[in-house]
Amino acid sequence: MTTEHTVDDIASRLLAMRAGDLPTHGGRTLAYVYDSGIAEADALGREALAAYGATNGLDPTAFPSLLTMERDLVAFARPLLHAPETAVGTVTSGGTESILLAVQTARDANPQVARPAMVVPTTIHAAFHKAAHYFGVERISVPVDPVTFRADPAAMAAALADHADRVVLVAASAPSYAHGVVDPIPEIAAAAGAHGVRFHVDACIGGWVLPWLERDGLAPTPWDFAVDGVTSISADLHKYAYTPKGVSLLLHRTPALRRAQFFASADWPGYTMLNATMQSTKSGGPLAAAWAVVTYLGDEGYHRLARTAHDGARALAAGAADIDHLTVAAEPDTTLVAVTTDDACDVFTLSDAMLDRGWFVQPQMAYDALPPSLHLTVSAATAPLVPEFLESLRAAVAEAVAAGPVVVDPQLRAAAQALDPTTLDDAAFDGLLGLAGLAGDGGSVAVPSRMAPVNALLDAAPPALREALLVAFLDRLTR
Repeated sequence: MTTEHTVDDIASRLLAMRAGDLPTHGGRTLAYVYDSGIAEADALGREALAAYGATNGLDPTAFPSLLTMERDLVAFARPLLHAPETAVGTVTSGGTESILLAVQTARDANPQVARPAMVVPTTIHAAFHKAAHYFGVERISVPVDPVTFRADPAAMAAALADHADRVVLVAASAPSYAHGVVDPIPEIAAAAGAHGVRFHVDACIGGWVLPWLERDGLAPTPWDFAVDGVTSISADLHKYAYTPKGVSLLLHRTPALRRAQFFASADWPGYTMLNATMQSTKSGGPLAAAWAVVTYLGDEGYHRLARTAHDGARALAAGAADIDHLTVAAEPDTTLVAVTTDDACDVFTLSDAMLDRGWFVQPQMAYDALPPSLHLTVSAATAPLVPEFLESLRAAVAEAVAAGPVVVDPQLRAAAQALDPTTLDDAAFDGLLGLAGLAGDGGSVAVPSRMAPVNALLDAAPPALREALLVAFLDRLTR
């Protein structure tokens, strides 16, 4: 068979394109990716991913191997999460899908509620915002404690009581992505239980770490099904289970609680559509890869990896706290660290300076009274590099202080605060993207080499304008 390109040519082009991406291994990317540092586990995951890439999870009777692996993963997770024997689970494509399903299930289990709502802390993952948007469930966001960044149980209980006739779900984090702290799950669960409302724990990023920390006496608070009132939990395997993306688990305490998650449609002339997740057709590759890696690493392996990442995060936080101009927002409960700066520099310049030194750290914008911060995800492969990271961080802070914080023109800041993004047309967005430094040649957009001025301007914009600008940017980037 004659083809336009040879296999070797295509493989070379793939490698060339990949060269511009962030590294997924080596421990120097502190967001987006999770690296165990175990080459054999990575190779096994890739092999399973390829072997099952053509299988289809649409029909578990057609590919019973996928059903077996899903059951095995749920069975592995149940004792870790102190789930009762009645607990059931589903493998999803990632944390966002698990959260979407938790919200959709709560809504559909309460068809009598005309204007469904959910009560969440302001630090809840933005996937709940997406779920609210998709499913018409009003998001009632409750401010967190401004010192600890944890959800305020009394304030959440009050919000729940104020809207008790239409709240279908309460949710909290274990831990929160932005600050790495575990919310007070028992107190919130008690409030939800008192009103007979479902309570979902978003443990997408901590669910494969906290069980082993608990064994060592390091879990800050009970957080899983051991707490009465917790009805569902999401835990991602492509995070700290170190499996290829994308795989997450969504567990419900009982089959009855999960039932509304399923979708079926026979009202057409084709096959009866029957789905447990948002997807119909879905590759079995990620599921097989997760099964292979989890089976390979096992309980003992994950215990060691969890402690390695946790201890690395503690060491990183302690070292960062000793650097002038930096403050650790909160003592890390698991493996996430958030760092803020004083007025001598800003996190956006600091992020650029760290990237120049070969480290990707994620700047987070200010929110309400919460200041901008640097988000640092510590995986097992990063832990041995913490001394090197801290050395780079100290040098980056010195550079950022010498440069001074990015100053947004006061008139531009005032204009951004006053703009209503719903009144802007494409031409106006093109102009704003140019002001933000995101415009390229010929009406295109481009990512600048230095993101600090862009991020500082976005930080000055209200959330609605920031969202609209970034949507406009993504729209043009993908044209």
